[in-house]
Amino acid sequence: MNDSKGIRGLQTTNGNEQKKDKISYGSHRLKKSYSTRRYVETHVKTKVKNAKLSLLIKKTQAKSELLRKYGIEKYDLHPNYEFPESVRDMIPSNVPEYITPPGKNYVKQIVRALFYFKQCALIGPSGTGKTHIVYFIAELTGLPIWEVNCGLQTSTYDLFGRYIGLGKENWIDGQIISWCRNGGILYLDEANMMKQDIAARLNPILDTRGHIVLTEKDNEIVKRHPYGYVIISMNPFSSEFVGTKPLNAAFRRRMSVWINFGYLSIGKKISPAEVKLIQKRSGVDEDTATRIVRAGAELRRQYQMGDLPYGPSPGDLMNWAILVADGNDPLQAAEESIIGTTSDDIEIQETVRRIIKTYFS
Repeated sequence: MNDSKGIRGLQTTNGNEQKKDKISYGSHRLKKSYSTRRYVETHVKTKVKNAKLSLLIKKTQAKSELLRKYGIEKYDLHPNYEFPESVRDMIPSNVPEYITPPGKNYVKQIVRALFYFKQCALIGPSGTGKTHIVYFIAELTGLPIWEVNCGLQTSTYDLFGRYIGLGKENWIDGQIISWCRNGGILYLDEANMMKQDIAARLNPILDTRGHIVLTEKDNEIVKRHPYGYVIISMNPFSSEFVGTKPLNAAFRRRMSVWINFGYLSIGKKISPAEVKLIQKRSGVDEDTATRIVRAGAELRRQYQMGDLPYGPSPGDLMNWAILVADGNDPLQAAEESIIGTTSDDIEIQETVRRIIKTYFS
């Protein structure tokens, strides 16, 4: 009996030992699995971190190359200053490079004007890339952008701010006041559609006074941020653009530099750079890209002569080319893009159609 108990006890002891061994072995595997998982997670995080760092380095190098290309390295528009985190998302990113006409350097002209004078004006017909270059420069120089379309319905509340609710407890800054406080580029698009009373209110902030008076907020004086820049753009004054008018003389004088924009290709002057741009971004062959640009150049010539109401932009030609690259007939693709964009008038559309057919007959 004793032996039997001893044997049973021994068996029990051995069972416990085996059980302990199993638990011990299982814990070891768990620890090993946990350790492996941590190693993998750390390795992946390191790889991701290194990839992000590599991408940042590449972007920095690409930016440095562009700064050298346009000759603007010395024009630092916010030296040793980082914009508040709340507005960093307003700094554009991944803006396609602006294609400058031969013999021009609009990028340098604009950046230099901002560096020395804080503000400048861009003037040119629709489709010449005025808005594009402003966003390109904002990304290149690391400036947040505050865009205001100066249409006839632009409200002073949207631009300067207002109280919401009852009383005077909750005030919301408008676009212009937000720019004053935070800095960056205030981009006034279609400036010659601006209401005269709004232009008059902007005068003090564009001259040596450098402030704006918020009459809506007990005459609070808001100073212009030291790194606050202004770019205005407009189409030439014309009956084609409803609502445009000659710019207020006082406002006009406050723009120290005026830069005139033109088309890359017009009439018989065809820009190889525009052909390459269309070819690269749409995927069409060189011959098709050349025909598209030639047709666009003739439409632009007739627009400038006053025979058509609109001249196609590089973006319009790009849309046309993309539809062609997708397998559409060039004439059908033009029906869906260029022809309708030019005008709603049936006779004008027929004129555009006839011009395009001469290049794709």
